[in-house]
Amino acid sequence: MSDPIDRDNIRPSFWSHMSLEKLTNSEWEALCDGCGKCCLNKLEDEDTGEVALTRVACKLLDDSTCRCSAYDIRHRFVPECIVLTPATITDHMYWLPQTCAYRLVHEGKPLFDWHPLISGTAQSVHDAGVSVQDMTVSEANTPDDDWETHIIEEPL
Repeated sequence: MSDPIDRDNIRPSFWSHMSLEKLTNSEWEALCDGCGKCCLNKLEDEDTGEVALTRVACKLLDDSTCRCSAYDIRHRFVPECIVLTPATITDHMYWLPQTCAYRLVHEGKPLFDWHPLISGTAQSVHDAGVSVQDMTVSEANTPDDDWETHIIEEPL
């Protein structure tokens, strides 16, 4: 599988010594590992605030590639899609996957060996079993009342 993210025009090992605020747009995009977890719908318990991950995916997620099928124009179809930025990351930490590179860099932690910036290949996230590849159901075909039956543990 080819990597749709340009990882060529970035500073070497930028993630290990730079804050998120200092990244270029290319470096910011390159942090995405392509796992697809952020495109899964979550359920939040109103009483406890606990967030449960479901395998119910955004209607734009391509289940085989774990990529948004309309990334550049996604807000036309999904206006509520989150735009993660250095300024908004703390607001979204509660639902970001534990393996998310944006979360890891923000917390001062290293990237996993399977991250494409470390491994050199976009396929490594799938080979490591940490992506949602071929395990989702579309929100377009799944009634909201059924989402609880699709709660999963985060693939680590």
